[in-house]
Formats: sequence, structure tokens, C-alpha cells
Amino acid sequence: MPVAGSSRRDSWRTPTQAATLEAALILLADHELAASTLAARVAASVEADPYAVVMAGLGVLTGPKHGGAALAAERMLAATAGPADAARVIAERLRSGERIPGLGHMVYKTGDARGITLMNLVRTAWPDNARLAVAEALVSERSVRRLPTLNIDFALAAFGATAGLVPGAGQAIFAIARTAGWLAHALEEYQRQSPLRPRAVHVGPDSD
Repeated sequence: MPVAGSSRRDSWRTPTQAATLEAALILLADHELAASTLAARVAASVEADPYAVVMAGLGVLTGPKHGGAALAAERMLAATAGPADAARVIAERLRSGERIPGLGHMVYKTGDARGITLMNLVRTAWPDNARLAVAEALVSERSVRRLPTLNIDFALAAFGATAGLVPGAGQAIFAIARTAGWLAHALEEYQRQSPLRPRAVHVGPDSD
């Protein structure tokens, strides 16, 4: 959402702010064999056209444990009215057994460098932003409770809220950026000219 008293257009006043979007696109362009990239490579390996390759990637990216995670983090930020509300928002999710969106990563156990980098860029571009203060309060509460560190999904959500982007913008940025990566992977598969065909091995019922 835009900062009070300003329009979305007014939220982008400096080259540093615009450069933050470019950085987000670069950070998200590729991430080795993530689920959506694997799907895109499989499609390309059987010579699906580039449009179909991107559609395969997009289909997987919509999952809440992949590209959809940024949307969940956006909703958590939107539900936090101000910095003083951060403790309540985190506590309610923990009490209900919910996973805190935007924290932790299955690959990066000690911190997602992409998320840390993007958050630092957001801090530099919008230092006095009210929504950034909310994101920072959530990050602080995470530290107090010794929860996993923030990841790229949280940073995307913080970027969208701070920059005054529409809801869902984080997931859209993720998809646009990753499209470039999928097409690069597709070019490799087209050159290989060999279908990706994993085998399934039947092991029978469990012995116990």
C-alpha cells in the first residue's frame, strides 16, 4: 500500500528506488533446479515450445510453497497495522500452528542471501517508510522468538508494501524474473536433445 499522503507514482522518486526493482528481478532470475525450473526443463526436454515451457513453470510457481509464499507474506504484513502489532500477529500464527510466511528456507539453513540483500536495498531506498517500519518490527519479533531468518519471499512482500505496489505484486515479480531463467534452462535442454525421463522403482508394501 502507498505511504499515507502519497500516491503509488510518488513512491518512486529516486533512481535508487527504481533500481531496487531491477535488483529483485536479477536476484530471482534463477535458482538452480527449483520445482518450477525442473518442470520447465522437463517440458523443454521433450521439445515443447518456449510458451509451453513458461506455462509449465508458471503452473508450478503458483504453489503456496513456491512463488505463492510471497503472497502469504504480503498478507501477514497487511494484517500488521503498525510496529506495535508485530508481536500479536506472530503470536497468533504460532498459537494456531501456522507456519510464519517468509521465514526459513529448505536450501539456506543459515539465511537466504537473496532476501537479506533485497531487504537492505529496500532500507536504503525507503528509509523512513511506515510500512518498512512494520516489516522491521516483524523481523525483530522473529529474532526475539528465535524463528528462522527471513527469506526472499518476506523481502519481496516488504518491498511491495514499502513501494506501494498492488497486492500480489511480489508473486508477479517472482514470475517475471524466473521466466528469464526458465528460458535459459530451456535453451540448454533443446541442445541436449534427450528427454528427461526419471524412472519409478516399485519397492512393494512396507514389511512391517
